[in-house]
Amino acid sequence: MSVLDLVRADLRDFGGYGSARKTGLTGRIWLNANESPWPSPADPGLGLNRYPEPQPATLRARLAALYGVAPEALLMTRGSDEGIDLLTRALCRAEREAVLVTPPVFGMYAVSARVQGAPLVEVPLVDEGGVFRFDVEAVLRAVELSVAKAPVKLIYACSPANPTGSALPLAAIERLLAGLAGRAVLVVDEAYAEYSTQPSAIALLGRFTNLVVLRTLSKAYALAGARLGITLADPALVRVLSAIAPPYPLAAPAVALALEAVSPAAADEAKRRAGRIVAERERVAAALAALPAVRRVYASDANYLLVRFADAEAAFRALLAAGVVVRDQRAQPGLHDALRLTIGSPEENEALLAALAALPGVDSP
Repeated sequence: MSVLDLVRADLRDFGGYGSARKTGLTGRIWLNANESPWPSPADPGLGLNRYPEPQPATLRARLAALYGVAPEALLMTRGSDEGIDLLTRALCRAEREAVLVTPPVFGMYAVSARVQGAPLVEVPLVDEGGVFRFDVEAVLRAVELSVAKAPVKLIYACSPANPTGSALPLAAIERLLAGLAGRAVLVVDEAYAEYSTQPSAIALLGRFTNLVVLRTLSKAYALAGARLGITLADPALVRVLSAIAPPYPLAAPAVALALEAVSPAAADEAKRRAGRIVAERERVAAALAALPAVRRVYASDANYLLVRFADAEAAFRALLAAGVVVRDQRAQPGLHDALRLTIGSPEENEALLAALAALPGVDSP
């Protein structure tokens, strides 16, 4: 079965907008895009008076080599958020096909579903004390039950999960893909994969056409401000996503930065820094677990820790008073007493620990 059978029928052969750069024409004098013939005085030499390539070939090839896929299996977007939006629009018709998520989880999956008018099916993660578990069998049952109403067409699995930090084993992903064959597309969001010891789902792309893997340069590659996400999928699905994407999704300065960021030397440095973050994560987790105000520190494969507090409000305010900003998770299902703490530099982590050290414990008067 082709993955195109799961795409909206009205988009399978959709060509999208034919921008000036999509024509493939070459020449010396460019008069086909209504651009300024002169660069801006603010231009640092990037030729910003001209529109950029929609999918710059050099960067696409370099990223394909980094992730071990063919260039035609890769789409670059304005962060992973845009990839999520494109997938939701390409696969789900409003009010007719559903998106499945596993709360507590990254909120953009639900936002994209709501904007598209796609029903949302929720299968909560299972809190097993020190870790949150993705319930594979419960997800497959929910997909089966959805057929009578709005069938689930798209499942988002965050691994390592945000905000819980737990990674999905490759065997669980294989089980999901086999159970979803011919029914739905599984999107494995690996934004934090560089901090995890779990094998990447990229290894399964050649076997399962209903698999999509999301990666990003925002985290380990330190380019959050450049907004560059990567969608890895069957080439047929990539072509559909390309057709519905904006004509010029990538800014030329971001492309230039990304080319440098994934060069061999810079990529090696990103790996070294990820290793330092992992070491700090383990040190900070142990230090937090020893504090009276902390109820539980969850195991994490990412660059953050999910922590339950005796008084999360007091912890949040103490951190803010010390100038330390963390992510409040108390509005998430099942996380009424939790904060998510990003692992920073050793000095930043010490400031965080110092701000929490004086807080009383659960049994304190």
